[in-house]
Amino acid sequence: MDRGSGVLRTIVVVVVLLLFFVSLELMGGSFKLMGKGFAEQLLSTTSNPFVGLFIGILATSLVQSSSTVTSMVVALVAAGGITVSGAIPIVMGANIGTSVTNTIVSLGHITRREEFRRAIAGATVHDFFNLIIVAILFPLELATRFITKISLWLAEGLTGVGGAELLSPVKVITKPVSNAIIAGLGENGIAVLVVGVVLLFLALRYLVILLRKIMLGRSERILHTYVFGAPAVAMLVGILVTVLVQSSSITTSVTVPLVAAGIVTVSQIFPFVLGANIGTTITALLAALVLAADGSEAGVLALEVAFAHVTFNVIGVSLALPFRPIREVPVQLANWLGNLAVKNRAYAFAYVGFVFFVLPLVVIFATRGINTDFYSAPEGDAVESVVGQ
Repeated sequence: MDRGSGVLRTIVVVVVLLLFFVSLELMGGSFKLMGKGFAEQLLSTTSNPFVGLFIGILATSLVQSSSTVTSMVVALVAAGGITVSGAIPIVMGANIGTSVTNTIVSLGHITRREEFRRAIAGATVHDFFNLIIVAILFPLELATRFITKISLWLAEGLTGVGGAELLSPVKVITKPVSNAIIAGLGENGIAVLVVGVVLLFLALRYLVILLRKIMLGRSERILHTYVFGAPAVAMLVGILVTVLVQSSSITTSVTVPLVAAGIVTVSQIFPFVLGANIGTTITALLAALVLAADGSEAGVLALEVAFAHVTFNVIGVSLALPFRPIREVPVQLANWLGNLAVKNRAYAFAYVGFVFFVLPLVVIFATRGINTDFYSAPEGDAVESVVGQ
């Protein structure tokens, strides 16, 4: 391959990648058009921590962005809409819900058997990790409130520091395009979703073909050595990329076609995904630092929620990354689901529908009106103060 054709192929890959990112923006935009109001209502009506967990899953699945949901939660806490104890389970649920995007992306490979098997596994390793960590840390938090205590300590230490706003280079390019398409479609959520899905399928089809060609030889060796090589390095790259693009959905979704094409394995991308889990906390943290800059009680509580997200994700990664046998559990579960989905494609759709939408809806509406006080803080505890009292 001569240099000219290599440069041209690289340009085409960049264009197709941008098309892929636009399709993600359109899908997220369509869900927001159809479900953001419902998600906002959900967030303000949590009655107990268990329901709050499933509200976090459903709300994030609807708006397809944990950064959006956690930022909304931070704002609600600062406004006195919910308490910190009500917000922390929602944040945990948001961690699960955010992985719906890359799981939906994997469905774009459904017409190609081996690609589909690998894509499902590559996408759902994020799901299984978050599900396992929530299953471990959620009961511990209910029993000890250790995340709450760590978050309060961090929030009090950084109150008055102030925040900043990061600029996402990807969104600078894709946001105007997706906004123009959404406006052209009259902000019709269903029409935007259809266009987004069509673009997604087209982008994935050509992205896999191009990646296989461009990653042969030296490029593939560089990818394996410097991006998905040592687990610690892959995690740091995942953090950096996610901080830059301010979306773990984008970061983790990019790995799906790489796995589908057979360029990297599920085990290789897993530490990168863990890094994305930490990187995604930056948006709400920056928003909370702004709110806490004046030292107000509302700002401190908002900052505490943001630090709860950071603390939860850092502890989760610390449990998994250093220990290979633990790292392999989500990988094995993801590969199992990939093999199962290939036998019957309906399993993949059933998985997405049940985990991210049906189960949360059933739990929320079956238990609404049931209030619990076992997670309330002792009277007078600043952690549980209701803002504005």
